[in-house]
Amino acid sequence: MKIGIDSYCYHRYFGEVYAHQEQPSQKWTLNDFIDRAKELKVDGVSLESCFVRLDRAYLSEIKGMLDEAGLERVWAWGHPDGLEGGTNEQEFDKMLENFEYAREIGAPVMRVVGSSLIFRNEPHQVQLERLSTMFRKAARTAEQYDIKMAIENHIDFNADEILQLLDNVGSPYLGLNFDTGNFVRVLDDPVKAAEKLGKHVLATHVKDVKLLESVPADTWYFFSSVPIGKGLVDVKGVAIALKNAGYEGVLALEIDSLHPDYTDDEDKIVQESVNQLRALTGDL
Repeated sequence: MKIGIDSYCYHRYFGEVYAHQEQPSQKWTLNDFIDRAKELKVDGVSLESCFVRLDRAYLSEIKGMLDEAGLERVWAWGHPDGLEGGTNEQEFDKMLENFEYAREIGAPVMRVVGSSLIFRNEPHQVQLERLSTMFRKAARTAEQYDIKMAIENHIDFNADEILQLLDNVGSPYLGLNFDTGNFVRVLDDPVKAAEKLGKHVLATHVKDVKLLESVPADTWYFFSSVPIGKGLVDVKGVAIALKNAGYEGVLALEIDSLHPDYTDDEDKIVQESVNQLRALTGDL
């Protein structure tokens, strides 16, 4: 299976430092990230739009770099709260604008975000109904661009709720950005979720997580990121389920808040995780 990385692995390097984190020792541009992806010899990248300069000439330059490197790509919109459970019409308009940016870099898939952790305790059915209406409308735009949307499970909905949303919209232009760690964070089993949702998966965030006992259980990073193979997620089981479902995209590594058992050296963790992903999926 193909291996990739999401630029969010390096969010501190791009200037987004959580309150509980230290400032990084270096700063990166998107060019730096692409250069590192080439060095790691991955097959694809997911580019978080919040870390990208959004002008046509620069996006054309980025497309050229990706094409030259032979990297598959996903354009990732929606950090941190996306459509806010279907309540934010301004963000909906921004999401539609991002089809232009996705087209500029040659991305056939755009990750989107419907809700997030901060809306998790609000009524889910109401959110799903609002989001279904929004994504039915957005699917018409997606079809015009021939760019598919992949909604991420964003510490908001479980697998059954994601399936309900996809069924409600009923469009081939809306699928799933499958995030392994975020299913754990809503106490859903990632392998069972992959078996249930595999045919809808268009992109992935493959993260492994481990309990951080020093913070309350309702803290979002109670399940903190660790290198692939060092946590709770059966990554190989997920990969097998996705392959059995016909998924042909990239297994894109993502890390967010690193567990303190590991240093703040994101790049070291990324390299270790990419190597482990290759080892886990080498016989698939």
